[in-house]
Amino acid sequence: MNFDLTDEQGLLRDVARELFSSTYDVETRLQVADTDLGWSREVWSQLAEIGILGLGFDPEEAGQIELMVVLTEIGRRLALEPVAQGALIPGGLIAELGDDDQRKLLDDVAEGGTLLALAHQEPGMRGMSTRVTTHAELQGDSWIVTGVKNPVLYGDCADSLIVSAALPDGGVGLFVVNAEAASRRDFRTFDGQRGAEVTLDSVVAQPLGTGGDAVTHLQNALIRQQSALCAEAVGAMEEALRLTTEYLRSRKQFGVPLSTFQTLTQRAADMYVSLELARSMNFYAAMSIADGNFDPVIAARAKLQISRSGRHIAQEAIQLHGGIGVTAEYPVGHYAARLTAINQTLGSADDQLHTLIGAIGTYGTVSL
Repeated sequence: MNFDLTDEQGLLRDVARELFSSTYDVETRLQVADTDLGWSREVWSQLAEIGILGLGFDPEEAGQIELMVVLTEIGRRLALEPVAQGALIPGGLIAELGDDDQRKLLDDVAEGGTLLALAHQEPGMRGMSTRVTTHAELQGDSWIVTGVKNPVLYGDCADSLIVSAALPDGGVGLFVVNAEAASRRDFRTFDGQRGAEVTLDSVVAQPLGTGGDAVTHLQNALIRQQSALCAEAVGAMEEALRLTTEYLRSRKQFGVPLSTFQTLTQRAADMYVSLELARSMNFYAAMSIADGNFDPVIAARAKLQISRSGRHIAQEAIQLHGGIGVTAEYPVGHYAARLTAINQTLGSADDQLHTLIGAIGTYGTVSL
């Protein structure tokens, strides 16, 4: 298995890294997070100019590996722009299922003019379940959708929503909804990002593509989003480890650098082991999707290791920084917050274990 990026993927990584590195430091991030929007339209336009907001809409040009590369750089700088949530994941569903008119919307998304959001999660939903209480009804020639979606990441500023809803004759359909037609209660998440509770009260909706049961496509989109979260977490872990080792080399205690204390360097080495475990599972998940294998078990395996590694690295980074690690002015605490949020998005480590436990009966046996 080849884990090396192609020249094009390497160039994409370098361009994304340069953009986010020149845009974000801890002070800038705090300032942007405190704005009404919570992210930068200027950076969004730059992402559109270099083609990042349209990645994966044409699978022959880019796929999950390219998405992984960009999300890793987003995680490294804790960038606030909703690249996956507001463009690539819901846009991928439109590219896959949408009719000609709906696909025209993707041009506006790729150019940065339209923001999307996938409205699927509901109160009480755990993991990547596709069972929804939101329901769709056919009234005359039009569909209407009723229900509550929460949390909808960046649903507070989305222009169009891709809504999952139970169909009258069974199955789950996907619908395009004008976000202005829904009632939205926006909120800030503890890691500095934005979301909304979206209430749909007999809102007119347009079936995505030809309509009908879209459970398989919805599950595949959630697996893609899970992989994107894993990539972002790896980027955050890489930077948290870098900051920690840099601090151990520069901070002195009893007249010598902290890096001279064996116990501390051993703890940093354990952080590196956790990072490499997470990195390998991140590649495993993304490469499986790139090969057309949308397996929820693989997604659960990757997210489980990402969650465990993220928790370990976040806790150790704060501990090894001492009191400065929990201050708002220093970045390590923000990396810990983002890693914690990623762990809870689309199912925690415990939820991934339940998925793996449920799949035990499908495993083969080996006779010796």
